Amino acid sequence: MFLVEAKRIAVVIVGALLGAISLNFFLIGANVYASGFTGAAQLISSVFKDFFGIGIGTGILLFILNIPVAILGWFKVGKGFTIYSVVSVMFTTLFLEIIPIIQLSEDIILNAVFGGLIAGIGVGMTLKFGASTGGMDIVAMVLSRMKDKPIGVYFLSLNAVIIALAGVLYEPENALYTLVTLYVTTRVIDAIHTRHEKLTAMIVTRKADELQRAIHNKMVRGITILPAKGAYTKEDKNMMYLVITRYELYDLEKIIGEIDPQAFTNIVQTTGIFGFFRKD
Repeated sequence: MFLVEAKRIAVVIVGALLGAISLNFFLIGANVYASGFTGAAQLISSVFKDFFGIGIGTGILLFILNIPVAILGWFKVGKGFTIYSVVSVMFTTLFLEIIPIIQLSEDIILNAVFGGLIAGIGVGMTLKFGASTGGMDIVAMVLSRMKDKPIGVYFLSLNAVIIALAGVLYEPENALYTLVTLYVTTRVIDAIHTRHEKLTAMIVTRKADELQRAIHNKMVRGITILPAKGAYTKEDKNMMYLVITRYELYDLEKIIGEIDPQAFTNIVQTTGIFGFFRKD
């Protein structure tokens, strides 16, 4: 258990390092903005510096923006999820402050593409291991539960504000290059880890009762258990059918690996559900 959690924290730290490299080596120098709270902190830092002559680092602003979000997440999303988010934000802030801002290229397209690529790898890794980069992830999850709308709606809304302000306060081209960065980041995250809000898991196993108890000890999700038979072996098994959020995928994989490593699991995108879905 300790090694599993240590590995997850190590991945969160590496993800934070990649996020900081993306900003300090590519995006900040080119006035191209990242997504979510990181992009918001970056934009606020630019405004303070260019319009008021006040130098406040992006890392410091990112940390400040995440304080109320961390409190909200602690009570509304979950303590474990929030702790990993706080670790991610703290190390991102640290790396942003100690890594110098260096513009590796004068080509704004290269900065936009490589900045988005590296940021996407960092976020994708973090999500894949069941953690979060904090910020908009937590806000979007809370709003999604309150309003019953997809998380992506809230990501899109915040990023739209960042893009619009980048175009109004600076050159309109900055908004277009920011769009390039956001597109690249999203595609990379898609390739590493699913961005769908809900997923359906179908688990064919010999240990349905043990898996059911282990899953319910970790998460509150309804499970349908159906009889199944192997076509080749003719062995009687069970198929467990459940819908989870993308943030629970890592925990589900870990539970299956511990209880029945021989189980066959199929994870598919769920575009919509009707009926009761427990959200807390």
